[in-house]
Amino acid sequence: MLNIKKLFGAKSKALLGIDISSSGVKLIELSRKGKQYTVEAYACESLPKGAVVNGVVEEVDKVSDAIARAIEKSGCTAAQAALAMPNQSVIMRTVAFPVDFSDAMLEQQMEADAAQHVPFPLDEVRLDFCPTGKLVGEDEQEILLVAAKRDLVDGRLASVETLGLTPTVMDVESYCVQRTVGFMADQLPGAGAGLVLALVDVGAASLSITVVSGDEVLFEREQPFGGGQLTQDIARAYSLKPEEAELKKRNGDLPADYASSLLQPFVDNAATTIARSLQFFFTSTQYNRVDQIMLAGGCAVLPGMVDAVVSKTQMPATLAQPTRGMALNPRIRERQLQLDAPMLTVAFGLALRGFD
Repeated sequence: MLNIKKLFGAKSKALLGIDISSSGVKLIELSRKGKQYTVEAYACESLPKGAVVNGVVEEVDKVSDAIARAIEKSGCTAAQAALAMPNQSVIMRTVAFPVDFSDAMLEQQMEADAAQHVPFPLDEVRLDFCPTGKLVGEDEQEILLVAAKRDLVDGRLASVETLGLTPTVMDVESYCVQRTVGFMADQLPGAGAGLVLALVDVGAASLSITVVSGDEVLFEREQPFGGGQLTQDIARAYSLKPEEAELKKRNGDLPADYASSLLQPFVDNAATTIARSLQFFFTSTQYNRVDQIMLAGGCAVLPGMVDAVVSKTQMPATLAQPTRGMALNPRIRERQLQLDAPMLTVAFGLALRGFD
């Protein structure tokens, strides 16, 4: 029997959304009463270089240690965790099946057909599927098949299981982002109806763009550009260890010439990269506009980033603030959350799975 129904996982309440990236761990816990959400706990913790490489957890103990520190710092209480696989680590295919197939029939047929869609031995992968809600013709429905190599999934599972947490959801980062963008769209006039929204995540190693309109993902693109380059430039310019350079970058504790000699060129380069990616979106689709750019990731809060993106793209841009308007647990500092919120888009999308 294949490990079917082991990737997306079951829906659950009180989920701790945990985002594991190459640079760090971000987690958030939400609660909801009626329509009012509350941020119960959140934290961000850095990871040593090499703990996660290209989305693969190489050192489970170091990732677990970072999660443990984040849990202690945040004071979260949820015992169930939601995790996400990086987009590049999963295989996604859409297949058509009769609309009258039951879940059991779908599972049985998916097991039989999986070898046609997955380029790995089936005993080395974890699989899951779900209907997309779209019809193919009159009597068939579109089914999304998602597969990931077992060792890549298991590395993330082990990182939380060793801490006594129960991983009940394994999602895909792009779906987490889509869920978060949809949530933030509700904060816009008309709940964002008809708007074309672009979430741009500038992380440590990559810059990714997800363009969404309503429930539809119009465009996705990822490029090898990130804040790690700025950290390296700082370390080289001021003879610092990478860890020291990263800390000083975050604290703004750098010499007076840093802003003009290193920060501004990096910000301009990032804005140019974003503008070119959006131009590729326009030329490769039928769309010719983006109504709102939402900047996420650790680099989003760099001084001058929002203004540079507005200048280069000639489009409105703002920091992604998925927690805006939420109630806060008294131990959370609102100002610090505003600074950290752009880094929480994936973790936030995971935590929302508890309310599906």
